[in-house]
Amino acid sequence: MKILAIGAHPDDIEIFMYGFLAVCRDRGDDIFLAIATDGAAGGVFKGKQLANQRKKEAIKGLHLLGKPFFFEFPDGQLDTIRDAKVHITTFINKIQPDLIITHSHKDYHPDHRALSLLVKSSCSFKYPLIYCETLMGVNFKPDIYVDISKYFKEKKDAILAHKSQSPEKFFKASKLMNRYRSAQCNFPDGFYAECYNIEQVFPFADIRTKLPNGPAFNPYYTGNRRSFL
Repeated sequence: MKILAIGAHPDDIEIFMYGFLAVCRDRGDDIFLAIATDGAAGGVFKGKQLANQRKKEAIKGLHLLGKPFFFEFPDGQLDTIRDAKVHITTFINKIQPDLIITHSHKDYHPDHRALSLLVKSSCSFKYPLIYCETLMGVNFKPDIYVDISKYFKEKKDAILAHKSQSPEKFFKASKLMNRYRSAQCNFPDGFYAECYNIEQVFPFADIRTKLPNGPAFNPYYTGNRRSFL
């Protein structure tokens, strides 16, 4: 299958989607990556120099998944770009992916919300779409859990490649989120999970065959057998 991940900024795929994509890569899927904005507003020193640095960081952070395509829309202005939908739709139709991942329309960042709506509109009824978790899970109800424990070190290295963004804080947030989601599946310390949301629309009411297998079932026991928690 062809899996397309579209992030708003140069580090978003690493923070929110990396584990899922690594699982899909290792099951034999073709991974396509795209970054909407140039990231030029996300740092102490803003502008073209920062945009160039962030592009290099994204290429380094994602090199084990593939080389990203950069739309280079202005950072922080995604909802005002006149031809953004045309460019995104053309790009998606060229790839014709079997599954697309992007941000939730309930995300905290205006660029994330804008991209979510643009991608949804571009998909129409041609391509199934899932949404990655919001930062710290705010306003997000998971439909899918993916065990990323095997790939968590790889995800960590990908996030930390973004030196211009003080990446330690984003890694700590990601670790907390992924550990919490794995705990919801009753996994012990040292396990991590990403979660995703599906908006069921015709004709994609059930897309389970396109998704990685969920975490192994770990029932909660009482009495002589205890939960991991």
